Amino acid sequence: MAHRGEHPDERPREGRRQPALIARETRAGPYADPVNQVDPEALRTANSFVASRFPAADGVVLAGSTASGTSTPTSDLDLLLLGPEQMFDDGRSSLATTHEHEGRLVEVFAYTPTSYRGWAEREISSFRPVILVMLRDGVVLRESVVLTELRDWATTVLAAGPSIDQHALDVRRYMVSALLDDLADSIEPDERAFVLGEAYRALVELLLLAHGRWLGSGKWLVRRLREWDVVVAGRLGEALATGDVDAFVSYADELMTPLGGRLQAGMVR
Repeated sequence: MAHRGEHPDERPREGRRQPALIARETRAGPYADPVNQVDPEALRTANSFVASRFPAADGVVLAGSTASGTSTPTSDLDLLLLGPEQMFDDGRSSLATTHEHEGRLVEVFAYTPTSYRGWAEREISSFRPVILVMLRDGVVLRESVVLTELRDWATTVLAAGPSIDQHALDVRRYMVSALLDDLADSIEPDERAFVLGEAYRALVELLLLAHGRWLGSGKWLVRRLREWDVVVAGRLGEALATGDVDAFVSYADELMTPLGGRLQAGMVR
C-alpha cells in the first residue's frame, strides 16, 4: 500500500459511544464470502482490537486471507476502518499502521469517508485498487450508512475495470520489448534471473491492462493473472519458476502478437 507507515501509531480519543459490533454479511450481492468461513478466533481478536484501539470507528471490514477463509496461523488481520476525525489525533484523516494485539499482527487502514475516496482515487489512477477490493470483498464487522454507500461505489468502480489510453499501453509494450531484448543479451545467471522477473511483471501488467483487468502488487499480481486466464498464468509461471528464458520469450511474443507485437523503433515516449 502506498501510504502504509506514513502516519505514526495513535490511540483514538476516549468517551465516544461504541457502535455494536456484528459478525455477519450485511447484504446479498457481489460481496465477501460468508462470515462462517472466517476463523471464530480471528473474528474475536478483530472485534477485541477495534473495541480497544478504535472505538470511534463507524464502519469496520475484515479483509484479506482471513476474510476469505484462506488464512494460515501466521496470517495478519487486515482491517479497513471508516469513521469520523475523532479516530485520529493531530488533524489526521487517514492512518496505515501495524499493531500487535493478543499475539497477532493487525494491519490497520483507517480513513474518514472523504480521505478514503481520496486514497482510492490514487489507487485507481495507478490501476491497483487495494482498498476498494478490501471494502468490496471483506466481511463487515461494523456497518454504517457511509460504509454501505462506499461499498456500492467500490463495487461499481471495480466492475468497470481500469481506463488506460492506447499510448500508455504502447509505452508498456515498448518496455516489455526492451526487457525481452535484455533477456537475449544477458549472460550472467544473476542478471538473467533478475531481468526475467522484471519481464514477467511488465508482461503480466501489460496483458491485464490490455484486457481491462486491474493490477496487483506482489503475489496479488499473480492472482490477478490467474483470475484472468489460468492457462496463461500456468505457462508464464512455469517458465519463471524454472528460469526457462527461451520458453518465456517465445510465449511472450505469442501473447503480444494480438497487441501489435514488439514495439521499439519509432516509439515516441
